[in-house]
Amino acid sequence: MMKKSGIFRLLLLLVCNLQMQAQLKSSACWPSYRGDPQLTGRSDARISPPLKLLWTFKADDGIKSSAVICKGDIYIGCDDGCLYALNSKGQLKWKFRAGTSIEAPPLLLNGIVYVGSMEGIIYAVDAGSGSMVWKYITDGQVSGSCNWTISPDKKHICIIAGSYDFSLHCIDALTGKSLWTYATGNYINGTPSVSGRIVVTGGCDGFMHLVNTGTGQLAGKISLDTYIPASAAISGDRAYIGNYDGGFFCINLKTRKILWKTAGGGPFVASPAFSSGKVVSATENKYVICFDALSGIVIWKFRAGGKVAASPVIAGDYVVIASSDGRVRLLDLATGNERWTYETGSAVSGTPAVSADMIVAGAEDGTIYAFGPVVESKQKKK
Repeated sequence: MMKKSGIFRLLLLLVCNLQMQAQLKSSACWPSYRGDPQLTGRSDARISPPLKLLWTFKADDGIKSSAVICKGDIYIGCDDGCLYALNSKGQLKWKFRAGTSIEAPPLLLNGIVYVGSMEGIIYAVDAGSGSMVWKYITDGQVSGSCNWTISPDKKHICIIAGSYDFSLHCIDALTGKSLWTYATGNYINGTPSVSGRIVVTGGCDGFMHLVNTGTGQLAGKISLDTYIPASAAISGDRAYIGNYDGGFFCINLKTRKILWKTAGGGPFVASPAFSSGKVVSATENKYVICFDALSGIVIWKFRAGGKVAASPVIAGDYVVIASSDGRVRLLDLATGNERWTYETGSAVSGTPAVSADMIVAGAEDGTIYAFGPVVESKQKKK
């Protein structure tokens, strides 16, 4: 017979799971770096240009982190060593002091914000109060966002993060205790993506690693030739990812085979976005590139005025991008044509967060920008 503590934990996990699924399906929430555990970079929000500036907030140092949003509340890391929480009007709710720079995007899950620091500590912080729930120490900096999954035995919500200690860490979301670690051959820069019972991560060892979510054991490994700073977007059995030498790959996760690859794209530091048979990624040679997801044929290219390290986000018929020339843009998903732009005056390397009500992006001068729809007056002409 199951003990009371086991029953309580199981019920808690079931409740958490329902809450998390509701959160992920809401267009009012962009709760993670790429929007969902598969890192598709696709928002359910419907946005239309032109947009207007809603507000700005000035942090105490530069921002390389990406924001997350849920129901108007915004969470973002900063080089001043703090995690910031703002309300829908851009007013400070609280600051959590980690002590060292937070470049990793946070993950918002069931009322807790999970985020890693450059000191290598992963924090769980209460989203309402800003108080620490637990911390987990790795042996290297954490540059990528945390992701999550539920263990195959349904006993744990697993927070998954990569570290410069060469390892992928699976941490119990409730207690902060290690469930397993998986060692790669070099630094892990990006965010692990999750598909069913497989965690997919690339690393500086040049391999895409497929790891079992329940055991932390290697399920497969594919060579992608060189350093992989970005994360993989997953759609069905396919994973899409670029490497630092400008190669972009489509991989079948079941057969572990490369279905197609392209070359010469420039360093892919940004992670791709997938929607409607199109894959959009960006490079440090200033290009945003849209591929046909089945064939790898380039549908369009857009040249920005600076490096594009921020990952694109697809929202309806538009692609949201930001770049080192200080601009946030909306591109037409079908053609790549620019439909709207705003110049911040400082490089933007963090990925914009997209919800139904606003787009939020942080700049390297420490300014956080929120953009929203232009609401036309309902007053009829006389």
